[in-house]
Amino acid sequence: MVRFLELALVSIVLALSALPMAITALVVWASLGRPLMFSQLRCGKDGRPLEILKFRSMIDARDAKGELLPDAVRQTPVTRLLRRSRLDETPQLLTILKGDMAFVGPRPLLYESIARHGLIGVRRCTVRPGITGWAQISGNTALSEEDKLTLDLWYVAHRNTWLDLRILAETVKVLVVGERPHSGRLAQARSWLCANPIASEL
Repeated sequence: MVRFLELALVSIVLALSALPMAITALVVWASLGRPLMFSQLRCGKDGRPLEILKFRSMIDARDAKGELLPDAVRQTPVTRLLRRSRLDETPQLLTILKGDMAFVGPRPLLYESIARHGLIGVRRCTVRPGITGWAQISGNTALSEEDKLTLDLWYVAHRNTWLDLRILAETVKVLVVGERPHSGRLAQARSWLCANPIASEL
């Protein structure tokens, strides 16, 4: 997506999100306490460090060994709703405004996750990471990590403004009706990847 259009959209969305963000902050404070935000260092475009900010959505519950319990166990009913509605990710709009993230792109991953993918991970990071992406509207949590990576790579090779606008529109639909796998998109991405030399890295 061209930058001036992205800036216009993020300015509008930030204005519309001001009240929901304030309510989200109050909900997190009431249900989890402080701090309100969770931050984590992830891999940005071309491997540059990217600090991800989210509203907290999980308690710090650990097992007898001191290890964090699974995510699903550490969520409360209200924070589970925040995650499903993506309200916990609204602080990332400021990262888009700064230019470190985009509305649409592969989700930012930890450095160790990128390193596991080798050259494919490098290629995935040739664009700015996004709040939503092709994988997120094509099944997301119902997909394997390999399937998400395949869809991400297809997006990186075929991205354009119209595709980004389509992804944004379908993101709203997913928030309303829920996630469901799109086998046709996955088959298309797999077919493209098999015909691409980078497929040998999988």
